[in-house]
Amino acid sequence: MDNKLITVTSPLLPSLDDFIPMLKDIWDRKWLTNNGHYHEELEKALADYLGVKYLSLFTNGTLPLITALQAMRVTGEVITTPYSFVATTHSIWWNGLKPVFVDVDEATGNIDPEKIEAAITPHTTAIMPVHVYGTPCNMKRIQEIADIYGLKIIYDAAHAFGVKVNGESVLKAGDMSTLSFHATKVYNTIEGGALICHDEATKKRIDYLKNFGFADETTVVAPGINSKMDEIRSAYGLLNLKQVDSAIENRKVIANKYREALKDVPGIRFLPDIEGVRHNYAYFPIFISKEYGISRDELYAKLQQHNIYGRRYFYPLISTFSAYKGLESANPANLPVAHKLADQVLCLPMFATLEDEGVNRVLEVITSKK
Repeated sequence: MDNKLITVTSPLLPSLDDFIPMLKDIWDRKWLTNNGHYHEELEKALADYLGVKYLSLFTNGTLPLITALQAMRVTGEVITTPYSFVATTHSIWWNGLKPVFVDVDEATGNIDPEKIEAAITPHTTAIMPVHVYGTPCNMKRIQEIADIYGLKIIYDAAHAFGVKVNGESVLKAGDMSTLSFHATKVYNTIEGGALICHDEATKKRIDYLKNFGFADETTVVAPGINSKMDEIRSAYGLLNLKQVDSAIENRKVIANKYREALKDVPGIRFLPDIEGVRHNYAYFPIFISKEYGISRDELYAKLQQHNIYGRRYFYPLISTFSAYKGLESANPANLPVAHKLADQVLCLPMFATLEDEGVNRVLEVITSKK
């Protein structure tokens, strides 16, 4: 068997021949950052592609989360999920707020709406759900709860680039949504992110906050931060946007190959496509139970022996980290489903340029009893 390294993801790269003229143009313009030509062009192109009116670019995917909470003037407690990347909860902590964890839905890994209501206190002001692996949350039910209790909703949509439900972008749900454009994502700007809102006044406030709070040369309206995207990554992002649809189609083909080969393997469960959802196949997680014969960690190690590097994503749970495990809501007794998924999950290699040979190598190791 070929021993070529296969990792869980690989960045989508634009053509160097197309990128070099853009770099020269940036040098000729002598404008490297601060809302330059390519930055403005990319904001418009992304808003058009994603079907949203107001989008602000950021230098990474964490700062939009931090800025969203500040822009919405969130206080007190924020209900969220322990089954996510740490940036979700860190953004709450960085704003001096208290994260409150609730359990997740086993079928999707997303926050369980029926657990949200019991976690609401007089100090709760917002909910921060995550579209885990790009699978849409139960947005309708979450909105119903938020409306009853007067709560803000900020969606961490880091995985959900281009995801739609019945033709409508998931980014239109809630009060705000954030995206990550990290190199590991379906669409990337090397590092980057975006914050989506629904009105011009809010976008203006966001744009102030991501530039130290400056409203003009001499006026600072809030204690903002420096989180602007530069011209080089904006140009890179414009090129990547041209190929993202074909990349998603390639990912879909790979996902279907995995599903067909693994559908009858005892002890392995994977996430199905949901009717009416335009998925982006950001990840391909499998969940391994005792019927498989070896544990998740044993399969993880077995794959590595064949130079295949999956990822236990998300393991450990955020609620088990030292910064958060002392919270009452972090008690494992409150989060049985999240702990179960964290102990079973293994994300298989999934990227647009993964060839049949690589897919077959992964499947051979999983289905082999050796």
